[in-house]
Amino acid sequence: MNWLSPHRIKKRPFPFTKPTEKDYIRLRITLVGCLFAVFFAAIAAKAIYVQIYQGPWLSQKAISEIEKVMTVREKRGVIYDRNHHELAMTIDAVSISAFPRFMKDKSDAAARLSKALGLKADRLKAKLTAGNGFKWIKRKVTPREVRAVRELSIEGIDFVSEHSRYYPQGSLAAQITGFTGVDGRGLEGIEFYYDAQLKGEERKLKVMKDALGKKFGGEREEPFESSARNLVLTVDKTIQYITERALKEAVVEYKAKSGMAVVMNPLTGAVYAIANYPFFNPNAFDQFDRSAYRNRAITDTFEPGSTMKIFSVAAAIEYGGCTPNTIFYCENGKYKVGRFTIHDTHEYGWLSLRKILKFSSNIGAMKMSEMIGAQSLHQTLKNFGFGDPTGIDCPGEAPGALSQYQKWSQVHTGVVSFGHGMSATAIQLAAAVSAIANKGVLMRPYMVSAVTDQKGNVVEAFNPQIMKRAVSEKTAETMKEMMRSVVETGGTGTEADIEGYTVCGKTGTARKVNKDGRYERGSYISSFVGFAPAENPIMTVLVVIDDPQKKYYGGLVAAPAFKKIVRESLNYMDIPPENNMKRLTASLADRHR
Repeated sequence: MNWLSPHRIKKRPFPFTKPTEKDYIRLRITLVGCLFAVFFAAIAAKAIYVQIYQGPWLSQKAISEIEKVMTVREKRGVIYDRNHHELAMTIDAVSISAFPRFMKDKSDAAARLSKALGLKADRLKAKLTAGNGFKWIKRKVTPREVRAVRELSIEGIDFVSEHSRYYPQGSLAAQITGFTGVDGRGLEGIEFYYDAQLKGEERKLKVMKDALGKKFGGEREEPFESSARNLVLTVDKTIQYITERALKEAVVEYKAKSGMAVVMNPLTGAVYAIANYPFFNPNAFDQFDRSAYRNRAITDTFEPGSTMKIFSVAAAIEYGGCTPNTIFYCENGKYKVGRFTIHDTHEYGWLSLRKILKFSSNIGAMKMSEMIGAQSLHQTLKNFGFGDPTGIDCPGEAPGALSQYQKWSQVHTGVVSFGHGMSATAIQLAAAVSAIANKGVLMRPYMVSAVTDQKGNVVEAFNPQIMKRAVSEKTAETMKEMMRSVVETGGTGTEADIEGYTVCGKTGTARKVNKDGRYERGSYISSFVGFAPAENPIMTVLVVIDDPQKKYYGGLVAAPAFKKIVRESLNYMDIPPENNMKRLTASLADRHR
């Protein structure tokens, strides 16, 4: 057959004939295959690039998504009273947190949580809608609140274990101990002053957490010896309770604004109690006015009034050569100095130094100051610690105000002698009077007797510390005997006398200074300070009542509270009554002087 024959041509298609459908299919398959090959090549190239060049970065990124670093805080140390009763301790607590991105209905969740936790629904909703990251809902909640939230079964809610500070005595000694914040750091009082010792150390711990923040692996929290320290205070829980109760009764009875009281050992400076009324509960400190947090016996100053006659009389004996029987003319109740007139409550003529103290004569005190001069009076007050902080281990101590004697006029010198024109803190005044009880030696007041480790071993002990000699032992003994007359018949402090014990003390009544630096008419500070028993003093007690309304003399307002504190504390300490015959003999002898 001829190769050009028509039959042959029909069977062998011409090279340039139109492609068939099969050819199109083959072409598409080829193109898709090439495309996939390019994609796979790109993916392979990217994978090689990521694995080789970005491998370390990706590994770290993956780990960071599940590995979290937790700050583990040691349990804060315990604060004990002198008899190892707990005043502050740390307990396990639960805090409630949220991961909003897992919540289906944030508005509904906010409404339900607000009822269970006592929070405002609008604020809670704003917090949940502000972002999808971790949110604290409420820190350190009560067991009742935990149960209430668990029953809600809200997705995205987590319960975080923490530590919480707890004060088992409630408001007792609250201004002394102070309190901590939600982060466990001390904010007020001893908690703040000794924060470094109490808080211990913080440790970093790596843990594995899922999207809800729950742990599922990581480093094991191994047991370790805590570095947090405990504190043993000089405070006695029972004496603190006695003091707070007596102070509250006085403030309430006389409708005063507030009150302060200090109880301390005059021989060592150890503070047994400091009370401030109104009280507050450190377990719920945010529910009280911030002014209640302050330990005003340490931080606030006031003009002490006639209690300062103790020290001006001591100056007359120490520097002026006076004796208890040295007499001064008291001008029958009125004494004009320049354009000022000094008054006494009674019209006294000639008074001995003993009776100037016993009857609390302002004119007698001014006559003494004129005799000894400004320099001697100023030096005596400085010797007793006025104008300088005592150094007590509490935050915010005020130094008081005692200006340089070179600036004193005759009138200023006189008014300082009976407790005006200068200011002091309650702890300063209590420490100064304690120096009289301690044979003229001024001790530094202190609140902490020891720092211990978690096993109770003493790490650091604080011993009594002498500050200076205020007056000679002879002058101190003379002052002690004269202060005894203040609470005897005819004295201004008879309400402080205690059957069975010899009490030495002094009343104080001072007009208050307002914000403008002027004396407020009809507004007073009433006080009484003293120590007992006279021969072997166990305690110094100061009571200060701010702005009493019914009565205002210190002998009527503060002295009865002093009496309650001393009598009940001596009974608690098992101090037996003194010989009644000895007291009677001493009283009769005083009447015939």
